[in-house]
Amino acid sequence: MNKLSSIAYYVTDKISSNDISLSEYVTTDCILQNKKGREVASNLPPQPCCLTRYQRGDILIANIRPYLKKVWFADIDGGASSDVLVFRAKEGHSPSFLYAVLLQDSFFDYVMQGAKGSKMPRGDKEQILRYEMPILSCSEESIGTFFLNLDQKIRLNEQINQNLEAVIADVMDYKFLSNAETLPKRFIGDIASIKAGGDCPQEWSKYKTKDCQIPIYSNGTDNEGLYGYTKEPTILKRGITVAARGTIGYCTMRNGGYVPIIRLLAVTPNDIGGDVYLHQIFNRIKFRNDGSIQQQLTVPSLASIEIPYPNASTPVSYTHLRAQRHSLISYAVFCLKK
Repeated sequence: MNKLSSIAYYVTDKISSNDISLSEYVTTDCILQNKKGREVASNLPPQPCCLTRYQRGDILIANIRPYLKKVWFADIDGGASSDVLVFRAKEGHSPSFLYAVLLQDSFFDYVMQGAKGSKMPRGDKEQILRYEMPILSCSEESIGTFFLNLDQKIRLNEQINQNLEAVIADVMDYKFLSNAETLPKRFIGDIASIKAGGDCPQEWSKYKTKDCQIPIYSNGTDNEGLYGYTKEPTILKRGITVAARGTIGYCTMRNGGYVPIIRLLAVTPNDIGGDVYLHQIFNRIKFRNDGSIQQQLTVPSLASIEIPYPNASTPVSYTHLRAQRHSLISYAVFCLKK
C-alpha cells in the first residue's frame, strides 16, 4: 500500500491576514462537520497575523477534534488558521483523488488513533502522512472525478432539502399559526408519548452490518445524531427526536424503527401527521434550560409545554401538512430525474 505522503504534502507558505478578505479566511469553525464544505468566517484574527496560504485545488481539514470529520476542497485562494492542515497533491497526482482519500471515514478514524489530548484531541501531523491508502483498480483521475461529482450531488440535495423545509415552514405559518389564537391549546405530553434515551445497546456497530441494521441516535448534531447501528429498535413509530443536553432543542424527524440514547428525547405523536406539525412547532420553541450545573431538557418539562394544536376535525389539519411535505418531495425528485 502507498502512504499518503506519496501523493501529498503539507503547505507551509504563509500569508498575512491583511492580504485576504473575510471570505478567504478559513478556521476550524468555518469548515462544517461531517464533510459538508465550509461557511464564511465571522471575523478575522488580530492583525497582523500569519496564516497558511492555500490555493484553489488544495484540501483543508480541521486538525482539532478529527472525529468531527471537517474537510473542504478549496475553490478559492486564501489563508487558513494554524489548526487547519492544508494538503496539496504532488506533481503528477490528482487533487480530486487526494480529496477522495481524505473524505473517507477510515482516514479520520486513523487520525483519531494517533490524536493527542483528551478534551480537545489534535491529529499528529507526522502520523497522518503515514496513512496507508488502498491499492487502486482504476486511475486516480476517475476516482477523484466520481467523488467530486458525488459531493456536488450531495450539496445540491442538501440545498433542495433546505428549500423544501422553508416551504413547509411557510405553509405552517399560513395554514396554522396565522390564526394560532383560534386553535385549541394542548400540552405536548397529552398529544404525544415522550421517552428519554438510555444507555447504548451492548450489541452495536459503528457501521451498518448484516446483524446491526437499526440506527442509534444520540443528542449530537453531526450526521443528525447518528451514533451507530444495533439489532432491535426501541421506538417503532414515526416521530421527532429532541436534544436534551448540549445543543438543547435540536430536533430531527425520524422514521419508525430506531434507538435513542444519551440525553435524547424521542417524541411519538398520537395522531397521524403529527410528526410534521410538531417538528415545525419545536423549531419555533425557545426551550427553557433546567439544571443548575448541566443545563438539560427533561421529559416533564417538554411534556408540560402548551402549544396550539388542531383538532382532527379542523378543515386544514396537520395531516394536510404531511401531505404537503410529501407532494413537495415528490415534485423535487421528479425535477431531479429530468
